[in-house]
Amino acid sequence: MNSSTRSPRSARAALTTLVTWILVLVFFFPVLWMFLNGFKPESLASSINPTFFFQPVTEGYQLAMDRGMAGYLQNSLTAAVTSTVISVLLAIPAAYALSIRRVKNVEGSLSFFISTRFMPLAAIVLPLFMIFKTVGLLDNIYVLAIVYGAMNLPVTVWMMRSFLLEVPFEIIEAARVDGAGMFREIVRIVLPLILPGVAAAALISFIFAWNEYFLALLLTSSSARTTPPFLGSFVDGRGQFLAVLSAAATIAALPVIVAGWVAQKQLVRGLSMGAIK
Repeated sequence: MNSSTRSPRSARAALTTLVTWILVLVFFFPVLWMFLNGFKPESLASSINPTFFFQPVTEGYQLAMDRGMAGYLQNSLTAAVTSTVISVLLAIPAAYALSIRRVKNVEGSLSFFISTRFMPLAAIVLPLFMIFKTVGLLDNIYVLAIVYGAMNLPVTVWMMRSFLLEVPFEIIEAARVDGAGMFREIVRIVLPLILPGVAAAALISFIFAWNEYFLALLLTSSSARTTPPFLGSFVDGRGQFLAVLSAAATIAALPVIVAGWVAQKQLVRGLSMGAIK
């Protein structure tokens, strides 16, 4: 390859790298600004003139914790983890039936699953509210977790099915020849092969549940309220408390960031499992 051919390619690669870095900085800057605002006094955070150099303070974080943020974080963690366990445990056999041991009318079942995600939450929240109020289950964190699990189940089933379709059927046939039953086939043969996919589906389900705002706002009031409605409470008739809001939002984002960082390798492997057929 001569230098005249290599030069345009190098220029395109450099331009691509530059554009990529610009896009990364553009998308990352609001997160950085939120982090910086959390360490500013309220007067600087609320000022229309941006301030990049200041004396850091932890007043915003202290005020967020004084307003009981630890309890809201615990509720969010309980709801997100419980709903993730529910959706993954139900999605595995459902996806297994839709991929390996196929039921009749697979396409219709898949369309039904995903169509439930198209329904706006405003259309289902009133019936849920009336049912839970009648049976005395409003403001219950485990009921909220069950609702989250049901809400995330269609996406989890679709993801798990794409992962299961990647499993070589010869391995499953060999297990059946050796006398493996359905339970052993799933637990001992199939699941170890798709663990990265399970991790990816679980992480996405966890993030959806952790960030959910609408149902948490309307189906809870005090004891089961989660972090997203708590963050909204910092904007009221008295104004926007940007410093404490930024501090609280930074704390709320940390669990998702940590979970994504810990599971990043499994997440990338899992999301790429069903990408190419």
